[in-house]
Amino acid sequence: MPRREAYTAVTHAQHDFNRRYDYELPGVEMSEEAHTDRPGRVLVIVAHPDDADFGVAGTIARWVRAGTVARMVCCTSGDAGADDAATDPLELARTREAEQRTAAAVIGYESVDFLHRPDGALENDLALREQLVRIIRQFRPDAVVAMDPTIVIHEEGFIQHVDHRNAGMAAVDAVYPAARNAMAFPHLALDEGLEPCNVDVLYLYFTDRANAWVDITDTIEVKLRALREHASQLRKPDELEHMLREWARKDGERIGTQAAESFRRISLR
Repeated sequence: MPRREAYTAVTHAQHDFNRRYDYELPGVEMSEEAHTDRPGRVLVIVAHPDDADFGVAGTIARWVRAGTVARMVCCTSGDAGADDAATDPLELARTREAEQRTAAAVIGYESVDFLHRPDGALENDLALREQLVRIIRQFRPDAVVAMDPTIVIHEEGFIQHVDHRNAGMAAVDAVYPAARNAMAFPHLALDEGLEPCNVDVLYLYFTDRANAWVDITDTIEVKLRALREHASQLRKPDELEHMLREWARKDGERIGTQAAESFRRISLR
């Protein structure tokens, strides 16, 4: 993510947005206290290798250290993530998958799945939804983490990568209603024994409607160690780390901590 997308996916304008507009969204809880809920099992669904480490690694590391079992799904292998058009996409995909597996081990994920969808051409289609529903029913998470698919152009003008939007919407569509609907992909239940699964909570990140902030004061260094594993994507790692620390500091101000990550938390109970 950091190399190709020039850091356009996230800003902190959501803070000003929430200060100016005091209202509650249906099904969404508003708060400025540290969010302390912790899922027992969490599935993180992203478009590219490094997306999760860039956005939510501090939170996942915190949860894992407290006992959460975490699994990651990368819809693509990041095979278009280079500046040179002559780059071998298969070799790049192998490199980025290896980087992500190493970074995931730093955070403490149980496993990483790569769905090998085309980088830059990811579609929220039925085939992708079936893959995600299968994994959800296998893993049976309490919570799913994904990017907020409603963000196309941020209120400050930042554009969300199309793969991010499609991966986020695919995650939402897989969680509800498909994963819990026995008649959605019935062969998963009839032939594979994968019964419907109700996911309790969605955590959407890179959002401008944050309503939950997780304290990552004790895990921000772990997040940065994980990001350093994505060497193929880092031009100026020192500048990147400074930027991430500043983002975390600003989010931390909302809850009175040194560092935090923000989410749009949606309860599906």
